[in-house]
Amino acid sequence: MRRGGAIAYWFMAPAIAVLGFVFGYPLVAVVLESLSVPGLFGVTHTGFGNFSVLFRDPLFWASLENNLRLFLVIPFMTVVGLLMATLLYERTKGWRIYRSLTFVPYILAVPVVGVVFSYILEKDGALNQVLSSLGLGFLQHDWLGNPSLAIWSVALVIAWQQTGLAIVLFLARMVGIDESLYEAAMIDGASGFRRFRHITLPQLARVIEFFVAISCINMLSWVFSYVFVMTGGGPVQKTYVMELYIYQNAFSNGLMNLASATSVVMLVVATLLLSFQAVLRRRVDRIAV
Repeated sequence: MRRGGAIAYWFMAPAIAVLGFVFGYPLVAVVLESLSVPGLFGVTHTGFGNFSVLFRDPLFWASLENNLRLFLVIPFMTVVGLLMATLLYERTKGWRIYRSLTFVPYILAVPVVGVVFSYILEKDGALNQVLSSLGLGFLQHDWLGNPSLAIWSVALVIAWQQTGLAIVLFLARMVGIDESLYEAAMIDGASGFRRFRHITLPQLARVIEFFVAISCINMLSWVFSYVFVMTGGGPVQKTYVMELYIYQNAFSNGLMNLASATSVVMLVVATLLLSFQAVLRRRVDRIAV
């Protein structure tokens, strides 16, 4: 048995080596670049000077704060996904069509979504025109031009597109729940809410934990396209996020060392999130058992 296991590892070795090079080399290169501090006359020093500059930059903290603000839409997506999945699970009339429609936004290209919503949410866009025609002109705003509203407008667009994934994940798990559990609960006189609280939610615990963890990673390192297309970081840099900060430093300002340092900070934050996910998973496992 041990010999067979050793042979299996030998067969896996080429794939492991390729993956190690593809993922390991860029990681090591970014870390080394982040520790390289350009000096006078082409001399390069090694140290934490890039991080010192980074942590003194107000735009870096503003970018990180905006990423954290985007985290606030994750509970909204989770709750809406649960409600929609529950309604679809009840198989109301036309549920197959609704199931397809709820997933359509998720498969659309992010730049396309960003361009369409940038026209909808602009000052003279479709949303404000509809509000005006309904006599709700007092609700009109420059949704992407107002510094206090722009990041929340982007967040709602992200939620609109990403909620479809939550619905599909939750619904797929609901379909696999043993219906005899619901039948027994109904015989005992349990209400719909109690069935949802004591049967559906525990069965969905692992899927909810997975969706929340993936969404946290996405809000940290996968929102560049939305911001770049819809606002470009404006107005007055109020929608800057970490990815855009890295992009501008690396390709517009030519500060590759500073961009690498920012990437390392993002890696540390993502690692902390994954560690939190591991702790959360252990607690979820106790609930789901």
